[in-house]
Amino acid sequence: MRYIVTLTVDSQPDGPPPAELMEAIFKLGEEATKSGSLLDQSGLAPSSEGARVQVSGDRLTVSDGPFAEAKEMISYALYEVKTKEEAVEWAYRFVKLHHDLWPGWQGSADVLRLFSPEDFAQPA
Repeated sequence: MRYIVTLTVDSQPDGPPPAELMEAIFKLGEEATKSGSLLDQSGLAPSSEGARVQVSGDRLTVSDGPFAEAKEMISYALYEVKTKEEAVEWAYRFVKLHHDLWPGWQGSADVLRLFSPEDFAQPA
């Protein structure tokens, strides 16, 4: 099963992440890649550099960022694992690094299963 994990920041100290955190994230990514679980990952640019395409009623609109939400989605990781619990464990370890190595950082990770073609197969 494939899962996407998105990281959202609620608040963080000013300035860049500590070097110790970045090194720990790199090591965790290496471990996940070597295990065959991590398929892709990347940081995301701020929503001020994005756009939103939205349907509301009979209107289709395009709005440039930033978006009104106080929280900012800052990264994602794509995992191929056997169970939801495995995906949650990788997300937990990633968020724990932020908690342990960047005092004052607050945020969350959402773990979402990706559908595959089999999920839409017609019943026999």
